[in-house]
Amino acid sequence: MPSEPLSSSLPFEPSRAKVLHRLFGEHHGWLLERLRLRLNCRFDAADMAAETFAQVVALPTPQDIREPRALLTTIAKRLIFASWRRRDLERAYMQALANEPESWAPSAEDHYLVMEALLEVDRLLDGLSPKARSAFLYSQLDGLPYRQIAHEIGVSVTRVHQYVVQGLRACCQVTV
Repeated sequence: MPSEPLSSSLPFEPSRAKVLHRLFGEHHGWLLERLRLRLNCRFDAADMAAETFAQVVALPTPQDIREPRALLTTIAKRLIFASWRRRDLERAYMQALANEPESWAPSAEDHYLVMEALLEVDRLLDGLSPKARSAFLYSQLDGLPYRQIAHEIGVSVTRVHQYVVQGLRACCQVTV
């Protein structure tokens, strides 16, 4: 049975600011401790808690939240996974750069732009099935022929072509 909304325990219709203040006061310490235990770093936990509450502030009707801790946990988990994914992408990019000649080094601005583009492409490809994503990446990054990709992922050559088209369509949506 769901709990009552945050606003129902008050004798009057609270303002948005009061609801958010109450939500923060009642749950910030709890969330911060959970994140600290999960991340093993109080600074990262504080950043993640702040971003979690920033997303709650952006909600159109925070007074309708019935299970605040469940919502906070869900938002925080998504943020953690996104940060881990970003870290992994950045590591892969840095490893690729390490293979380049020392004379070729992107500027800080270029590094930022490449990372933003990589994150956007990653987000778009995340909507593809694992086989479609693999086929697209084998084709575009590794330059494998469709026949070899078909063998690698266990599908027909025609299906590989369809997967690559799906990946290309997804990448056409890039807004960076």
